[in-house]
Amino acid sequence: MMLFKLSLRNIKKSIKDYTIYFLTLVLGVAIFYVFNALDSQGVMQSVSASTREIIQLMLAMLAGVSVFVSVILGFLIVYANNFLIRRRKKEFGVYLTLGMSRGAISRILLGETVLIGVISLGVGLVIGVFASQLMSILVARMFEADMSAYTFVFSPKAAGKTMVYFGIMYLLVILFNAAAISRYKLLDLLTAGRKNEKVRMKNPVVSGVLFVISLGVFGYCYLSVLGLFGTLNRNRTLLLIFLGSAATFLFFWSLSGILLRVVQARRSFYLKDLNLFVFRQMNSRINTMVFSMTVICLMLFMTIGVLSCGVSVNQSMTAELEAMTPRDVCMTKGMEADERQSFEDAGKGIEEYLLGEGVALGEVLQEGYAEATSYVLPGLTWESTLGASKEQVMEQFPMLDWSQREELVPLSAYNRMAEVYGIPAYELEEDEYLLLCTFDSMKAIRDMALRAGAPLTIGGRQYVPRFEESQEGYLSMNSSRSLLGLYVLPDSAFEDGEFMPYSNYLAGDYGADSEEEREALEARIEAATKRTPIYVFSKIALRESSIGIGAIMTFIALYLGVIFLISSAAVLALKELSEASDNRDRYRILRELGADQGMVRGALLRQIGIFFLLPLLLAFVHAVFGVQFVNRMLVILNGGSQLGAILFTAVFIALIYGGYFWATYVGSRRIVEE
Repeated sequence: MMLFKLSLRNIKKSIKDYTIYFLTLVLGVAIFYVFNALDSQGVMQSVSASTREIIQLMLAMLAGVSVFVSVILGFLIVYANNFLIRRRKKEFGVYLTLGMSRGAISRILLGETVLIGVISLGVGLVIGVFASQLMSILVARMFEADMSAYTFVFSPKAAGKTMVYFGIMYLLVILFNAAAISRYKLLDLLTAGRKNEKVRMKNPVVSGVLFVISLGVFGYCYLSVLGLFGTLNRNRTLLLIFLGSAATFLFFWSLSGILLRVVQARRSFYLKDLNLFVFRQMNSRINTMVFSMTVICLMLFMTIGVLSCGVSVNQSMTAELEAMTPRDVCMTKGMEADERQSFEDAGKGIEEYLLGEGVALGEVLQEGYAEATSYVLPGLTWESTLGASKEQVMEQFPMLDWSQREELVPLSAYNRMAEVYGIPAYELEEDEYLLLCTFDSMKAIRDMALRAGAPLTIGGRQYVPRFEESQEGYLSMNSSRSLLGLYVLPDSAFEDGEFMPYSNYLAGDYGADSEEEREALEARIEAATKRTPIYVFSKIALRESSIGIGAIMTFIALYLGVIFLISSAAVLALKELSEASDNRDRYRILRELGADQGMVRGALLRQIGIFFLLPLLLAFVHAVFGVQFVNRMLVILNGGSQLGAILFTAVFIALIYGGYFWATYVGSRRIVEE
């Protein structure tokens, strides 16, 4: 009982100095509960069956992410607890001197860990329960669920999962504490307050050379992801990640060897106010935290990356959805015999095929629907249409399958579909062609050939491009601009018998007056085409799919972004608070030497500000190039505007990271002024 009272007293004494540690635990618990309680929201039950399947996929992915998140939080808790133990070495030495056994000290720490764990779990779960109600509003907005189904929900499953995961983390902390106490020597404990971390002075010349090398590696990595040094494959991408991480370590290692020398070279700045004290302190801290600063910088880089890319996916898909789904339904069917259809069935169009399944289009679609057939020509491939730009393009993009056949459509057939979709129709001279392409990365390749005037030779007749750039247009609806290429030629070009039917397209609106009738007609078409080679792309299904993918990306980005950001900021905050406590006497001496309180506070603010800003600035530079690389790899982004995602990420980081910075400054100021 006495040991329990001692544990309780120690918590009361320390909670003021390490409020950030406690708040980090509470936030971790709350966030973990919120994202694992999504399946318990009442609004989830008011969505459609297909949307519910997407939500289940999202929940399964979040469950996997939760395991990774728990590992990150586990390392954070152990790391933070290590600071607490080191700060109390002298206290433990006094306990041993007074005759207390190491086992008793371990039991005191056990009591403190259990109490902090129970309190943080309890407070975190309460906050998480209420925060999850707000999350249900976000879920309802994203999945267009009926908010009338909303009820206040507590998820025992999410609470149990949270307690199990955090229980395991605290168990690791208990084992760590016991091991730490067992290996400490009494003399080391009693003299801990007079010991500083060993700082090894680095050779400034070596540091300068390594600093330049790190910048050179950064430059190589940045230019490589932009495609200036050839195409990236998986192995080369992994190599760039390794080089970037190693260069980040070298950057901070070398910075600690040259920072002070660079500042000292500017005597007027170095001797102004308390800059001499500030930069000597900064140099010492970077020197002792090179690995930690590297990890923090990389975590901040991942935070910026996952947040901006996740939000960009959602924004891009939402913005393009309406433009790319102008009609209720579009159906496509291959016109070549394969394992799904015989030669006889391959020759049937969609309308004829559906009639054989008992569905007349006049029964399900309004008048005015349109049908078109595209063709392929033997030997006409992506490679053969590159013209004079062939060698340059194929060398720059060797990963593409240049043997793919080009798809062609008669002008009149395309214009019929364009009229139904409400998109521009085109005119062509008898010797002209135009190329449709909506996917930005492929469009850049196509435009190189068009600007070079690459001709098409069909049936002994040559056709030249009508435009020097690819045009907007499509035959099939989609949730994004993903058309890689479609050639439109005059009808007379298709009089050559070498053309082979490739795909049949049909688009129109349902013959319905209400949403319920549309869903009923869509269900009828889906039932009729279930066992056929016909693919159905409906506005309803594409919308649900688009919303689902956007939601998955957004939630995972938020989940990882919050955890990475909190972990990075918490480690920096705990280090600064610990340093403030260690340097309390130094600040007292500054005041005795004549520095007023404003100067001391300003020095502390600059010191903490630089400490927080350094890894964030380098992470931001990494992210500028990293996000561009991801955008090129992700088809769904397709070069969309990043402004909204950038603003969201900036505000998000400013609130959380900036909040930790300010809390650290206030806590450190209180410590040094006591």
